Amino acid sequence: MLGYDWPRLHAALNDLPVALLLMAALFELLALATRKESFRQVSFWTLIVGAIGGLAAVLSGLQAEEGIDHGSAAHEVMETHELLAFVTLGIFGLLAVWRIWRERRMGTAERSLALALTLGGAGVLIATANYGGRLVFDHAAGISTEVLTAEAQQRTGGHEHAPGEEHGDEDDDDDGEHPPAASMAGDSAAASSPAPGNHVDPPGTPPHSHEPKKATGHTDPPGTPAHEH
Repeated sequence: MLGYDWPRLHAALNDLPVALLLMAALFELLALATRKESFRQVSFWTLIVGAIGGLAAVLSGLQAEEGIDHGSAAHEVMETHELLAFVTLGIFGLLAVWRIWRERRMGTAERSLALALTLGGAGVLIATANYGGRLVFDHAAGISTEVLTAEAQQRTGGHEHAPGEEHGDEDDDDDGEHPPAASMAGDSAAASSPAPGNHVDPPGTPPHSHEPKKATGHTDPPGTPAHEH
């Protein structure tokens, strides 16, 4: 199917009708505000093409429902999404047929009713898209269980490096060869600080001995008569 399975095809077909049908509502409001027929013509043709695109999106969605892995919580969201999609298609399909039949003969009251249905359909369309987004982003609908499991394991288990690829910071911390800078500064200060109680001479003091002086004997000058102590 041109490389698409049903879930991917459904996702690809969703964007066109959503954009066109919302533009149909917008241009209908502009036509009412400005009384320009050109805006009403744009609203008419975007409604027709959008309704056809909506039919294709709903049909592909029904096929995708049968071929995707999902749990009970996702199934409930899927059922609501499907119901809203049918309501949206019903409203815009009815409007498309009605305007094809009555476009050139609509009176003011009929035109107002068509506008009210268009705005209501736009609201249901937004709700349908919201539930479709919940299916994908909250419940991973359309992603196989194998792929989802592998992705969950990669996210929780980290990633592996190629041979030779390492984290430099982690290696420096683990091998113990490079202690933190704060520790090195502390060791250096401790080595240079004197131990408590030791005397340190200020810079520039001449070398001197700290050994105690030895006692010396008394010597008389030459010629001094002998005397007794």
